[in-house]
Amino acid sequence: MRRELEYFFAALRFFTRLPAPAWVGHSAEQLNHAARYFPAVGIIVGVIGAAVTLVAALALPTGIAVLLGMVATLLATGAFHEDGLADSIDGFGGAETREDVLRIMKDSRIGSYGAIAIGLALLIKFEALSNLGGVSPRLTFLAALVAGHSVSRFASTTLIYALDYAREDASSKSKPLATRMGKGELAIAALFGLAPCVLLPVGQVSIALVAVFFVTLAAARYFVKRIGGYTGDCLGATQQLTEIAFYLGLLCARF
Repeated sequence: MRRELEYFFAALRFFTRLPAPAWVGHSAEQLNHAARYFPAVGIIVGVIGAAVTLVAALALPTGIAVLLGMVATLLATGAFHEDGLADSIDGFGGAETREDVLRIMKDSRIGSYGAIAIGLALLIKFEALSNLGGVSPRLTFLAALVAGHSVSRFASTTLIYALDYAREDASSKSKPLATRMGKGELAIAALFGLAPCVLLPVGQVSIALVAVFFVTLAAARYFVKRIGGYTGDCLGATQQLTEIAFYLGLLCARF
């Protein structure tokens, strides 16, 4: 049990800015097994966003409340996944060869492609969540916000299970996560990733999950075609894209 807690807190510390207990320590082994709790971290981030949104909505319009909730999740994660989206779009959009794609993705500077990608992703999420908040019962909306974070992180985790790590060097900060997951670890990730979905109407969430599946599949095939696998930035990009797909799927089911 203690070992599993260490893996969970290692994931919390790696994927967010939230503190972890001092007794957890730091080790490569912890990070090698931390990905199984990536969706569990998503639940925590989603709850933070939902709580801020709920409190803000008591005195402010839905759109402002949603925006403040988004700010809370960005602060909790340090925009970790948004940065991965930007780096991925810069790399894939600005290079032809595998080597150039990986080189650009590793550059900490954000180019025009990446800046546009972040702006559009945040805008689409804001509009999707604002519309969901306007047409859904409050508890359903808050559950959708939490599920969007957990499901999208599970989608990213499936890439670790199914694909090879694309970089051959050990310089990437995501290298410790590159160990191929086992089926048991994937099952744990699926449990946490899909658990919040039970709070949503079956018809709506089914459409949302189908949307997430196809976006994940398309992303995986594209990554393999372009660079032969995934990188940490690809995981962040997949999380962002599937989170958006989840919210849009819920919206489509409403109309």
